[in-house]
Amino acid sequence: MKKIDDVFGMKCDRLRRYASYFTPYRSVLSVFMLSVTLSGCLSSKRLQSDKYLLTAQTVKGNNAITREQFESLIPQKPNRRILGLPITLPLWFYQLGLRTYNRDAVLRELEAKTNEFEQQSQQLANQPNALKKLNRRFSRKAKNLRQEAEEGNWLMRNLGEPPAYFAERDAQANAAKMQKYLSDKGFFHGRASYRLDTLRRSQIRVNYLITENAGFYLRTIKYEIADPRVDSIVRSSLNVSKLKLGDRFDLDNISGEKIRIESLLRDRGYYTFSRQYIPVTDLDTTRRGVERLPTADTLRRKIDVYLKILNPPGQSEHPVYRIGDVEVRISPDELQPAIAQTALDTVSQNGVTYLLGGRNISSRILDNKIRTRPGALYSQTDYRETQRSLFLLNQFKFVNLNFTDTTNRRLRTLITATPLDKYEATAESGVTVLYQGQGYPGGFGNLTFRVRNLFGGLETFETSLRYGIEAQTGFVIDPNSPRSVYKSQELGISTSLIFPQILFPGKLRFRFNQYNPRTQISLGYSNSIRPDYQRSTLRATTAYNWQISPTKQFSFLIADINLINAGNGTNSTISNAFYSQLDSLTEQGNTIYLGFRRSFASGISLAYTHNTNTVGQNRRANFLRTVVESGGTTLNFFSNDQLRKIFSLNGTMGSTGLQYYKYVRLNVDYRHYLPIRTRTTLAFRVNTGLAYGYGPDNGVPYEKLFFAGGSNSVRAWLPRRLGPGSAFPFSGTTNQVAITKEGQFVYLFEQPGNILLEGSAELRGRLFHLFADVNGAVFIDAGNVWTTKDDTRRTGENFQFSTFFPQIAVGTGVGLRFDFSFFVIRFDGGIKVWDPARQFFSETDGKVVDQRFILPKFSLKQLSSGPNPLVINFGIGYPF
Repeated sequence: MKKIDDVFGMKCDRLRRYASYFTPYRSVLSVFMLSVTLSGCLSSKRLQSDKYLLTAQTVKGNNAITREQFESLIPQKPNRRILGLPITLPLWFYQLGLRTYNRDAVLRELEAKTNEFEQQSQQLANQPNALKKLNRRFSRKAKNLRQEAEEGNWLMRNLGEPPAYFAERDAQANAAKMQKYLSDKGFFHGRASYRLDTLRRSQIRVNYLITENAGFYLRTIKYEIADPRVDSIVRSSLNVSKLKLGDRFDLDNISGEKIRIESLLRDRGYYTFSRQYIPVTDLDTTRRGVERLPTADTLRRKIDVYLKILNPPGQSEHPVYRIGDVEVRISPDELQPAIAQTALDTVSQNGVTYLLGGRNISSRILDNKIRTRPGALYSQTDYRETQRSLFLLNQFKFVNLNFTDTTNRRLRTLITATPLDKYEATAESGVTVLYQGQGYPGGFGNLTFRVRNLFGGLETFETSLRYGIEAQTGFVIDPNSPRSVYKSQELGISTSLIFPQILFPGKLRFRFNQYNPRTQISLGYSNSIRPDYQRSTLRATTAYNWQISPTKQFSFLIADINLINAGNGTNSTISNAFYSQLDSLTEQGNTIYLGFRRSFASGISLAYTHNTNTVGQNRRANFLRTVVESGGTTLNFFSNDQLRKIFSLNGTMGSTGLQYYKYVRLNVDYRHYLPIRTRTTLAFRVNTGLAYGYGPDNGVPYEKLFFAGGSNSVRAWLPRRLGPGSAFPFSGTTNQVAITKEGQFVYLFEQPGNILLEGSAELRGRLFHLFADVNGAVFIDAGNVWTTKDDTRRTGENFQFSTFFPQIAVGTGVGLRFDFSFFVIRFDGGIKVWDPARQFFSETDGKVVDQRFILPKFSLKQLSSGPNPLVINFGIGYPF
């Protein structure tokens, strides 16, 4: 056996020497086989000879309990593989780094640096600045050396992964945990064992074998409660109990019921109640003579559950607490003189005392956020909501609630709040993508000035100045032109005033106080400067926002008024071609030209967001955002002739007045996140929308139309270049397909539509750590946009139920994501699978060409020059 290993090792050494001779022109299969062989070489030669490498772990025989639940009980993880293949590159890198790693040398260097530091510290004892620099330099060096001594060198830490060795005691412990887990889930006679499969090159696979046998189901649930009042409260809430008759016994449901009872009682005045008064549940599996189960029994068995709630030791009932005096203290302003601090110091509002610390703060606004009231029963929910509401004001650094038990079970309540600075200026810069993530990366700068509590009503005033620049591609008019990337800029300034209440006459506004309401009044100006056009917008809005729960939020935009102006772009050639195409589209019945006139657009909208997804947590979650919008609603009170006079509209293309719009718009965006492994997630998205204009010209503002393609859409197409429908791209006034001699379609300009339908599925997982977590993804996207104009003469762009399905474009690809915790940089490479526009009449061939299934035309040798090129999309954050 030793001789075979030696021969195998000699072959591996030869492969390492010859690895450099493989060039990019060799076949992909050869490179793949080389990776597999090198991975196997290092994984076998450098392993400890007396240990087995843990290759895989499987769970078999389970039915009612999922495999993922059992796998979560196994702390040991095999070395990561690439796409499930026998390629353990992290282990390969670890062992490669281990060749040059010497822990003793690192420890000796750390000891030498420490001695050197102590000597230099004594010499610089009288030089505080020099000593500070020395401390900082030594701390950084010592930290790196300690990390290297504990985790290995750079290659081992960032790209590598230590060998996962098998230990039979771990398998025994895991099987014992699985058997206990079976019992906790109601399979009291369940069994868990393991079997070992020895593989080649000292590798082993552990198979965990599960036999569930019969499950026990709840026959009766009896509550034995010593306190009559507690008994009445608990029994009145049994309709929402975690325990249901007929359900299989589950210890997690028992624990959940204890937590539910604890929360229920602590909301009813039982300040000192805790789940420790609910001891271990009594179980009875022997009533009615149930016999011991045979080994392979699969019948349903019954169990009786007895839940007890004890009284405190030596007492006949649980004490009930009420709120006593409530005092709110605002930390004083240290910049105010002592006399001024007492001017508005003490105010009483609805039985609550406010010590404002010399600050001009409305006690009425604060009082709306205080849920804890004198004389009321203690409520844990009121405590949390009070703290949360004060935090959401964005006025305080810290908010604390403290209770002091006084006589007669009265809780003296002290709420302390430390305000944030009144004036704040922030500067922000970085990399972003303009146009809602449908472009290429560029830098941006943002300056914000903020004033808190402007008028004494806890308002927030903000002014922001923003400048962004990005790269735009796809504008090449001449295929022989060497220039393919152009600069686009965006300049904007906005001001907003945020009130912590609903500004509305009457008592209706007070019904929103418990939902942390806000009213935001904004005024802003933005100017987009692009190669094809320039577009500026003056916008004024008023919006109401309220949150009925941490996961559910409403936004009601009661006024959205926009004045829009458009002009020629920065590149005359591209701009002329763009407006020439607008003229051509207009001749075909399209109304897109209306979006590039001086325009007036107004509207109202209601948005609902339900989001259970938490960043950084890999768990099942959902996201739903629905927006309903009505534009030009108030214009319906006037006739079309009156509106034309008001906006000075004399015609269509040649009019010098303001274009106005009447439209309705609906957009629904749904996402579902399904965890597969600890760091692996399957994410789905469905995004659909409709924008319908019903004014005299049936126009919709350009910003309200839908687009497909780009980093957050169908990623095999350039940003905003997909569609509409099966219409192919054309240039100038002709209606012939714009195609290069290599067979690529020339997507020069954005392609808006009135109807959007798209969906995506993406498998995400962690690859390795290199300065940041490097995650990979495999995705498939499908979707398109369509128009609703019936009399348009451009073939294939209208939505029809009989033809839309073959017009759905499909793309697939892979992605890399660099997760730096505070932001994510994303690169996605997509290729087209089904291009609905590639069914057209070819003047060269004199016949209709159908190349819609274009996947076979993708070639690694023609990544950018072939008819199906690889499209790279850059993004910030995840696509959905």
